[in-house]
Amino acid sequence: MLNIISYNVNGIRSAISKGFWEWLDTEKPDIVCLQEIKALATDVPVLELEALGYRHCWFSAQKKGYSGVATFSKTDPDQIVSGCGISDYDQEGRILRTDFGDWTLLNCYFPSGTTGDARQGFKMKFLEDFLGYVEVLKKERPRLIIVGDYNIAHHEIDIHDPKGNKNSSGFLPEERAWMTRWLESGFKDSFRFRNPDMVEYSWWSFRAGARGNNKGWRIDYQCVTDNLADKIVSVRQLTDVLHSDHCPVKMVIDL
Repeated sequence: MLNIISYNVNGIRSAISKGFWEWLDTEKPDIVCLQEIKALATDVPVLELEALGYRHCWFSAQKKGYSGVATFSKTDPDQIVSGCGISDYDQEGRILRTDFGDWTLLNCYFPSGTTGDARQGFKMKFLEDFLGYVEVLKKERPRLIIVGDYNIAHHEIDIHDPKGNKNSSGFLPEERAWMTRWLESGFKDSFRFRNPDMVEYSWWSFRAGARGNNKGWRIDYQCVTDNLADKIVSVRQLTDVLHSDHCPVKMVIDL
């Protein structure tokens, strides 16, 4: 059994100050994929991480204090590939690939479009380019697990106020349509696959007591290629973990 956690920490240094290392030591996942780390490896006390038994690889944004992803694992990956080869995305530290045996893990932080039209356009272009990138990768590595902050709530069940947010970035018809295409291209949304009717969220606004009132969105995913779907044991949002405006998503899979 493999225990994989994906978690947008909204700044790893902030999360560490709120007890992230202690939580990691208690939870003991096999692999942790972090998004929005907002730091370089040199900014973080990695000796404390290594003392917990983790190897670590980092893909930080070139812009200081912005974006970036990191993957921690109990075993060494066979191969680490930083980025997807498209500089617009790679300079923002959005995709980190690790290969383990005959399967590949992508740790991804999809762009947000909430700051305006230019970034929404950037996000939509990323989605198209990402789909093409994965199609090529799948020919070489057909067993894929693609986790991270997708910044899209797919269905009405995945968002607390679908009507009020129908024009909000992250729940736009074209984003939701992309998510449908993505899954139809050969992937399962592992949480929804195992829990068809369950309402759980992975992100809450810091405004207006949203988390306390559970007015959230489910925008963090662990997607697996269809050939791995029957190996998913369980997937849940760890909603009581409080280092960030997101919570971790935990998948147990029997590879």
